[in-house]
Order: sequence, then structure tokens, then C-alpha cells
Amino acid sequence: MASTRASFYALLSVICSVFILLHPCEAQELGSCKLDSVYQLGDSTSDTGNLIHESLIGAASPCSHPPYGQDFPGGQATGRCSNGFLMIDYLSRAAGVPFPDYYLNQSAAFTRGHGVNFAVAGATALPSDVLDQMNISNPSTNSSLSTQLDWMFSYFNGICFDKADCLWKLKDALFMVGEIGGSDYYYALFQGKSIEEAKSLVPQVVMAIKDAVQRVIGYGASRVVVPGSFPIGCFPVYLARFKTNHPSAYDESRCLKGLNGLAAYHNILLRRVIGELREENRDVIILYGDYYNAFASMYRGGPNLGQSRIKPSLVMAIT
Repeated sequence: MASTRASFYALLSVICSVFILLHPCEAQELGSCKLDSVYQLGDSTSDTGNLIHESLIGAASPCSHPPYGQDFPGGQATGRCSNGFLMIDYLSRAAGVPFPDYYLNQSAAFTRGHGVNFAVAGATALPSDVLDQMNISNPSTNSSLSTQLDWMFSYFNGICFDKADCLWKLKDALFMVGEIGGSDYYYALFQGKSIEEAKSLVPQVVMAIKDAVQRVIGYGASRVVVPGSFPIGCFPVYLARFKTNHPSAYDESRCLKGLNGLAAYHNILLRRVIGELREENRDVIILYGDYYNAFASMYRGGPNLGQSRIKPSLVMAIT
């Protein structure tokens, strides 16, 4: 994944409105939301160090060495699959809270009000054994969404005396459940599955995300954002792999329509289950994070960002 500070700020400015927690803060002033911490689940769009500290395979991943991290303070690779900051970093900064430490950081002082990042680059929404049954393998990590939730459970067990204590300690925390699911589709497609076969995974992926939201609410979460899928048909890694000479396969932005259709289908089902979750948990704020349209707006809005067109090398790609 790659980005520049300008492109991330542009993306953040578009998606900022989905992080409004209804009262009493403005979209552009997350600090007024009075958050005290952020807890993150997800994949390479959010991981700030777990993968490279998880295993030898992770330690050898591209995100463990330059050019990743070259624009991050200190100029060293941190495990972020980016040349600099990730959205979780910008979100935390905008909210006025510390960057959440990655869970596998042995030297971190995990305390209330600091937050924790459980995301792992390459993580899938579905467990590896479920994907194995479909002849889809995860070469990067076995730390799927369910594993991250187990980590979260262990963490809260260590800082909370009981459920009431957790509810009090987490009352001003924001929970980010994703983005997750992109790697499920990535592995399926890059291991020879058709778009229709990848599409058949969507209901299971979305249900795994719904279950994750239910679990974090059970842990004590009262403010949750559930991001949707990006328009993956605009990502360079997909454009290069699935390049075709058929003009009808591309939309007006030169993105692959079939792949964007897969992402849109995921988002339709995800928004549906978020509606169900809201009905089932009326005392919890649950918001959909519209990454699809945020990214598309940035991708199409190159001239407003000082670019005639967003360069492919500056556009994020899920790993």
C-alpha cells in the first residue's frame, strides 16, 4: 500500500463525516467528540505493527522494510503498509487521542485511554480453516478477525474487573471494526477464483463482520464504526492483474466494473446487517464508514488535490 500525506488528508476529509458520533461534535472536529481511545480491528489498511512481530513470515513481509515507512517520523518501517501514516493514525490525531499501540508490542504500556490496534496485515474476515475448505489459502497470517477478537477479549479481561467496569472504561472509546474482508476477496481472486466465486463469499464475510460487532458490543463498546469495502476495481494491483482489451470492462474512471461490483455488493449486504444491528442494539451508536465513495471521490478528484489524475503509485492497495 502506498500514499502521500495529501492523499490521506483528502481521504480523511471526505470520510470524516461518517465518524460523527451524533452528539455533540462536528465532522471536521473529532476532538469535540470527547473520545479517549480507539480500538481497531482489521487488515493492512490498519495494521501498525502486528504482522511483522507475529511470525518470521510477517517479519519478512514487504511492510517490514523500506520504502515502507520512509515518510513516517524516523524514516523507518514500522509495520504500516504505507510510506507514512495510515487512516487510523490520522483519525486518532484528529480525535486528539494517542495512536493505539499494536497488540503484539511487548514494550507497550497498555492503559485505559490509550487504545489498542489488533489489526493484522493480510488478515481475513473468515478463519483460515473456513477458507481452506474453499481451496483458498492465506499465505500471510492466521490471525483472522476471530483471532483478533480473541486478543481483544484477553486484553479487556486484563484491564476490567467485570462487565460493569468495562462499560465504564470503554464509554468514551471508539471501536473500528474494519476495514476487513478485502483480503478474503483478494486471495480468492488471485488464486484463480472468478468474480462470481468471490462474490459467493460475501454473505459469509458480512456475517463474520456482524458477529464481530456483536462481540465488541458484548465487551462494552457503545460507539462503533464499520467501514465498507473500497472500490477495488480502481486499485493498481487489480488493474494490472486483470487487465483486459475489452473497453466495456472499464468505467469512466478506468476502473474495472466487475471488481467494483463485487465491492458494491459487499457494501450493500454490510449496510443491511448494520441496520439489523442498530435495531438489536438501540443504546449503541453503530455507523457505516463509506470508504467506497470516499476513495472514489479522491480518485476522481485529482485536479482538486493538485494532480491531473491520482497517480497509481499513490493509490492504496489491499495486501
